[in-house]
Amino acid sequence: MESRLRFFAPPARCEYLPEQIARLEYVQVDRMTADEYLHWLHSGWRRFGHMIFRPSCPSCRMCQSLRVPVASFRPRRTQRRVWNANAAGAVALTIGAPSATPAKRRLYERFHRYQQAAKGWPAPDADGVDSFAVNPFSTEEWCYFVDERLVAVGYVDALPDGLSAIYFFYDPDERHRSLGTFNVLSIIDSARQRGLPWVYLGYYVEGCRSVEYKGGFRPNEVLRPDGTWGAFLA
Repeated sequence: MESRLRFFAPPARCEYLPEQIARLEYVQVDRMTADEYLHWLHSGWRRFGHMIFRPSCPSCRMCQSLRVPVASFRPRRTQRRVWNANAAGAVALTIGAPSATPAKRRLYERFHRYQQAAKGWPAPDADGVDSFAVNPFSTEEWCYFVDERLVAVGYVDALPDGLSAIYFFYDPDERHRSLGTFNVLSIIDSARQRGLPWVYLGYYVEGCRSVEYKGGFRPNEVLRPDGTWGAFLA
């Protein structure tokens, strides 16, 4: 791995828990392999593009890396309903290399404007979808369609021991389909087909409804402060 810069972002209001002060540590990388990134992931880091980051907050430790064991995962009743409603041809999935297109840019903008109004998210990033198209190693882009119309896009890293969900956005007009849940179920199903033991879902933060849903995929494990993974929500 070649790195150019390691730094801390200035302390700011936490986007997960607004009453807390957050500080992120970053490493900017030029190139890295999936094996190298897996080592960082197992140490509590995540990535967007060429930036690897982890929370290094002064007084809060609520961000917990969460993963799902594929072999023992059992969908709950609501998750089975979501899967059955979408998987039988209602929603089509294609997996390929990331690319920035006008349709994806519009969808990203609509999703973020909706979340900004509904949940107080910050305004969409200027780079938007374009930032997901450039990565230090090969990344998968998962595109979901209803009647050939793009309704959701996700980005997934294929790693030696599992699939890691990076980001996901969808058409707010299709939120009745629970596409976020369907995306995670699709990743777990794909990991099973590939013979991979884990699906990494990023940070679980109790009290933040935007990411608390990850705890609903059970059983699951979180990364403990001593660097080991342990059972979390069964």
